[in-house]
Amino acid sequence: MSYVVDFETVSTAGLESSPVAAALAGLRANEARYFRNKYGHVFTVEPASDARAAVDWVSGILEQERGIVIGSRPLEATAFEVEGIRMAYVFYENGLSINVMYTIDDGGKRAVGFKLADGMDVPEELGAFKFARQKSKLAGTIRGSYFVIKNKH
Repeated sequence: MSYVVDFETVSTAGLESSPVAAALAGLRANEARYFRNKYGHVFTVEPASDARAAVDWVSGILEQERGIVIGSRPLEATAFEVEGIRMAYVFYENGLSINVMYTIDDGGKRAVGFKLADGMDVPEELGAFKFARQKSKLAGTIRGSYFVIKNKH
């Protein structure tokens, strides 16, 4: 069942099993606010088990591009297209959020972004990345990193 993420009243619905559920919910709400403000897009997620195509697409890109396999269980995911950009998000139980931004036209931006919920450690599989910090009213301190996608997916 899909869930429209409310960024005004942050809820941990769907994320309760995470040890950093409140911070992960804030991170998810932060993304919902961004897409509503920038694109007018309503950010809707569903259980990862119902969004296998999105989870598999993100996992495939991570493995093919960098040999990364995320050890944490995916809780929720979403995939959508805005202004010629294919987007996918996966929210993991350990507090990790991974997004793929993939411009459909050749020559556009294509990248994978990692965001760590406040209170979680950097996962071992992402130890090679340097994380920058940013403050968010909804999510506290967000640590983020990314890499550019080089191949077609």
